[in-house]
Amino acid sequence: MPPAKAPSRSKAPSERAPAKRKPAKKATAAKPAPRKPFTGTGTVKNPILIHKGLHSGCSTTIFQGDCREILPRIDAVKKSKVDLVFADPPFNWARDYDRHETGDAWDDAAMNTDEYLSFTREWLDLCVGALTPTGSMWVNIPDDWAAEIVVHLKQRGLDMVNWCVWHYRFGQNTKGRFINSKVHALYFCKDPKNRTWNPDPILEESDRRAIYGDKRTESKKDGMPAGMRVPMDVWYGKHWGRIQGNNKERRPKHDNQLPETYLHRVIACSSNPGDTVLDPFLGSRTTGVVAHAMERNFIATEFSKENAEMAFERIASGPVRDLGAIRGDSTAIHPKRCAPIG
Repeated sequence: MPPAKAPSRSKAPSERAPAKRKPAKKATAAKPAPRKPFTGTGTVKNPILIHKGLHSGCSTTIFQGDCREILPRIDAVKKSKVDLVFADPPFNWARDYDRHETGDAWDDAAMNTDEYLSFTREWLDLCVGALTPTGSMWVNIPDDWAAEIVVHLKQRGLDMVNWCVWHYRFGQNTKGRFINSKVHALYFCKDPKNRTWNPDPILEESDRRAIYGDKRTESKKDGMPAGMRVPMDVWYGKHWGRIQGNNKERRPKHDNQLPETYLHRVIACSSNPGDTVLDPFLGSRTTGVVAHAMERNFIATEFSKENAEMAFERIASGPVRDLGAIRGDSTAIHPKRCAPIG
């Protein structure tokens, strides 16, 4: 991001009406020309940071720069060796990604709608091409762009497995419309009949057990353990809130940080130990933290040099939450009933 910051505005980005949401233009800067896909070949040389064998022989590799330029030059991407892509891109909301005031962060106010959608299609296409035949892709995105991404990925031949929603209870207050309290977690795969799918590590306690004390769930024969279920497609519960205030996971000077439980669910269900996970927008490094802790090879690109250089410290320090204790938690929103059923 150039040294000048985006203009101040009277309303937070989430309060703007969708029809009027356009990034502000800097008065002193010319309109940037739309970026074209990078078409170079060869292996990336001299990445900002690279480290191998952080955990059980798995590697963590981080490149600094524009993902559209770097991804086509990474061997695992060129050879379609990526098992899982998780992408949490900039939302084009004119957010301040230069909290360290370095002047080299992503400018979230530089693109108009057409330019942003062109940018989005570029990195999506690169990630689609990186997937193995059994690979999956998850995109974390707000209402503004979810539909366009779904249509584009379907046109590229991917199959939608789920349109999940991450629900939180701490949205930006507004009086002019309903308060935003969700982000979409779009789950796609290359082959719906031959995708990596691991339900067991993400199972949660069912409401039948947690709330109603229904004895029938203890002897059910649906293929799931007694009293357990695959999570629903609306995600909420303990440690699922936005990373705000004094949350112990919070990293200073980071925007839109995702909870570790979110990344644990995605990585656990869509990859196996030793698989390769790609994140084209590393940001606060949560994907790398969880992937490393779960013994996955990890590749990331990050536009900000400052964020890229700080990544390994956080990744090596490991998760804040006990990822091994997540399985079996209940996400029930009602208290347990006094009298069991059955």
